[in-house]
Amino acid sequence: MNTSTIAAGTVDTRKISDRRRLRFETFEEMWAEVERIAAAERAGRLRRVGNWTAGQIFGHLATWARYPHEGYPRELLPPWFIRLLVRFAKRRFIYGEMPAGVRIPRVKGGTMGTEPMSLDEGLQRLREAWTRLRNEAPVKPNPLFGPMTHEEWIAANLRHAELHLGFLHPE
Repeated sequence: MNTSTIAAGTVDTRKISDRRRLRFETFEEMWAEVERIAAAERAGRLRRVGNWTAGQIFGHLATWARYPHEGYPRELLPPWFIRLLVRFAKRRFIYGEMPAGVRIPRVKGGTMGTEPMSLDEGLQRLREAWTRLRNEAPVKPNPLFGPMTHEEWIAANLRHAELHLGFLHPE
């Protein structure tokens, strides 16, 4: 993506050096950070270094945590040759660091689930989606990697949370 495709007034998240590098091994670790961020937001002590509010980030994470159960929108299905190539990177994607600034081609805004929402609405959506993800094995295949184990789904969603929560600094 070249920088000319970035909307005026937005931050090119690929160039942010102030993003925190987080690592979550469990749901509990991730949720403790979510609660820390929510408390900082309520106290007026949350610093953002990206484009989205805490509510938007929580809602975005919830949207993607629901897809493995509810299915993915058609526009997220990449061409077959991309799926074939990316499957070789499955372990790195699931267990490595997720890159910032990736935009999905043909998707308005580059991703899904970014509509503005309040902190409490985003928290509620995230809580519901993660409760289901923890307790119920997903049934839908990943559009890039195909079928995944329950453990892989949880790990992939933890990586996703690490990426986005890193743009929020509870101070």
